[in-house]
Amino acid sequence: QVQLVESGGGLVQAGGSLGLSCAASGSIFSIDAMGWYRQAPGKQRELVATITSGGGINYGDSVKGRFTISRDNAKNTVYLQMNSLKPEDTAVYYCNVRGVRYVSRAYGTDAWGQGTQVTVSS
Repeated sequence: QVQLVESGGGLVQAGGSLGLSCAASGSIFSIDAMGWYRQAPGKQRELVATITSGGGINYGDSVKGRFTISRDNAKNTVYLQMNSLKPEDTAVYYCNVRGVRYVSRAYGTDAWGQGTQVTVSS
């Protein structure tokens, strides 16, 4: 079973930066896609960014040009660099993995992290 450990959340002022990381552990052979989603109070969960094992990237419109996603396949870790943060970015950020393939299994699974709080003050 994959375990996701998120780090890097916190409190910053508007215009500041934060970096998030999510490390997947377990008997993992490969992960098709890794990414970040966020959910603000009273709002639906939305896409922040995803990245495939081959390097294909998709950003949500609200973060494009400000956030940068990357991954280290050897470490099964995904990163999110958040710059020019706005109060509207305040949310719980969830790491997501899709198509996790294990050494001892013939099928893949998906998983979510527990979430890390990002708060941007005005």
